[in-house]
Amino acid sequence: MPQYVLPYKEINNKDTGLVGGKNASLGEMIQQLSDKGIHVPNGFATTAEAFHRFLEQNNLKEQLQELLGSLDTEEFSNLQEIGSKARDLVLQASMPDDVAEAIRGAYKELEEEEQDLTGVAVRSSATAEDLPEASFAGQHDSFLNISGADAVVEACQFCFASLYNDRAIKYRTDNGFEHMKVALSAGVQRMVRADEGCAGVIFTIAPESGLDSVIFITGNWGLGDTVVQGAVNADEFYVFKEGLRKDKLAIVSKHLGTKKQMEVYADPGAGENAGEEGTAAAKAGGLGSTTRIVDTPEEKQHAWVLNNEEITRLAKWALQIEEHYGKAMDIEWARDGLTDELFIVQARPETVHGSKEKSKLKSYHLTSKGKVITSGNGVGDKIAAGKARLLSSPKEIDKLQKGDVLVTGITNPDWDPVLKKASAIVTDSGGRTSHAAIVARELGAVAVVGTGNATKKIQDNQEVTVSCAEGEEGHVYEGILEWEEQEIDLKELGETETQPMLILGDPEQAFQYAMYPVAGVGLMRLEFIINNSIQAHPLALLHFNELEDQEAKQKIRELIRSYESPTSYFVERLSQAVGTIAAAFYPRDVIVRMSDFKSNEYANLLGGAQFEPHEENPMLGFRGASRYYHEAYRDGFILECKAMQVVRQEMGLTNVKLMIPFCRTTEEARKVVDLMAEQGLKQGENALELYMMVEVPSNVVLLEEFAEIFDGFSIGSNDLTQLTLGIDRDSSTISKLFNERDPAAEKMI
Repeated sequence: MPQYVLPYKEINNKDTGLVGGKNASLGEMIQQLSDKGIHVPNGFATTAEAFHRFLEQNNLKEQLQELLGSLDTEEFSNLQEIGSKARDLVLQASMPDDVAEAIRGAYKELEEEEQDLTGVAVRSSATAEDLPEASFAGQHDSFLNISGADAVVEACQFCFASLYNDRAIKYRTDNGFEHMKVALSAGVQRMVRADEGCAGVIFTIAPESGLDSVIFITGNWGLGDTVVQGAVNADEFYVFKEGLRKDKLAIVSKHLGTKKQMEVYADPGAGENAGEEGTAAAKAGGLGSTTRIVDTPEEKQHAWVLNNEEITRLAKWALQIEEHYGKAMDIEWARDGLTDELFIVQARPETVHGSKEKSKLKSYHLTSKGKVITSGNGVGDKIAAGKARLLSSPKEIDKLQKGDVLVTGITNPDWDPVLKKASAIVTDSGGRTSHAAIVARELGAVAVVGTGNATKKIQDNQEVTVSCAEGEEGHVYEGILEWEEQEIDLKELGETETQPMLILGDPEQAFQYAMYPVAGVGLMRLEFIINNSIQAHPLALLHFNELEDQEAKQKIRELIRSYESPTSYFVERLSQAVGTIAAAFYPRDVIVRMSDFKSNEYANLLGGAQFEPHEENPMLGFRGASRYYHEAYRDGFILECKAMQVVRQEMGLTNVKLMIPFCRTTEEARKVVDLMAEQGLKQGENALELYMMVEVPSNVVLLEEFAEIFDGFSIGSNDLTQLTLGIDRDSSTISKLFNERDPAAEKMI
């Protein structure tokens, strides 16, 4: 007796040839991971047998084969015509009675099992007979919020039709699959009411670098298509795997997205498709549209979609799924807004980094400067240049010449044939898990997504340079700039006698540089983080209510609005910046230098002028260790200590060592060490080592005495040279005398 439907609880990964990878994976997780607490919505799948029965009863096999055989496989000039005719053939056919009854029966059983069932999602899961594990991600259609047995049967037929989407036909042609050997299984799954909650995507590796020590989670309010399709700039979180395993505070990075729009239900009881072609078909066939895009309420735009406990739980589930499958995974999640339950609604192997050769590094560096037109999320680490082409639809593919830079609002899988011609992709909307970002990684292309204004700022036919080689933020520059490329084969690099370490202060570059064969980070300056990520003076945050500068006060209010308090903003931002770098390089050492702003630099921070003295020569004034125990800044230094306490104790990143800058005397060295101990940073406890910067001649003269206090040293040659030669290195008049190779400076070193 033929099997036309199978409940998920009877499906596992061995059934990919019968129900496709997507449905097989859902069944696998329900069978194998439910007892570990991972929630996967219940459901069932139609089988490849049901699809073939549908084709046979309606005599479609020969018609489709003949139609697809007439496809222009060189220029694809008739792709849209062939696809439209093929879909019409499927949609005008009738579902066999025995298949329809099997679907209705399975839906009725699901209703009985799920007493509170308000609707189902009907998703496409394709499989190739000769390659059951083939990935057809994003090629076919899904229908959300379907209610009623007849509507489910109809939605399954629309899924069958989506096997002949233009993009799916081209995908099979490009990848050498025989059209008639690919079947379509429809998965019918309980709808998670994310329309009242939130949803998103998880990668179990860093999406840009492929670093496997972290988990990346992104999410938006409402249904998950806005994240999958890249329609919004979503919230982003990085979670450290080793921290999860040790039950530590594993969230090392949080980025609040703008989340301008969200997808919600329009009218319970019908369906909406995620793809353009299927949507039109659904409306024509009477399924009707039941989801809509709305503006996100302002209070939600400024609120995190997940709290720390939920981020951690999703990350733990993702880690368990990765360990079960034995490979990096691409996962979709949703939170039911009615019950507050979290669910995993899909999981498939990550296909970009898993197959890459990681022994070779290719670095790109701009060698000329230009005016930045717009910026957004940079994808990859490359640079490309060309003429910009502003397209509003994939139907305008003829306007794009090979090597042009594609500029558009947003992309979906219908754009795939277009994207392959572009040297770079720039979009208004989208995050790191958007369609454009994923395709760019697969193609090894350059992409800057989520600019917010690219289609307004960039002119059609304008020459531009697109750079993703400057950290996680990508930039689009005016004109064709010059750059250099360098490829390094890591396998050919020999072992060095010394241990090379990086100077690194930008957390956004940590995951990329952690792939380098280095011993860790030898210098991470906290003032870089405070200036770029926090922007406000520590004392302005501590004494926020007493701030006199109202303009600064309003700017700080905007910065801290998503945090519990001004001081929690400082501690969380600083600890996560350090935690990101420490997690990326773990267990290699990361030496963090406590802040070394001069008084004039501190005064330039928001609210800083109120708390800083005016000094004629700040280079020799109130800086470094001298600030830390002084009553005028002591409380600010204590905030730094609290952040480092979070990194080392709560996050468990004990590879962080702390370093004290510009320490003039052994007496103040002891004062600082004692103050840090009072704040929970006790030298020797939990393997904490304290280093000192050697940059004042007194450090050299009394090196043995300082060595009794500190565990190690780092030479600050700039300050040591300036103080040895008595030269203010900021003075242009005598700058030519500043020379680190001067015999006196060399002797001090």
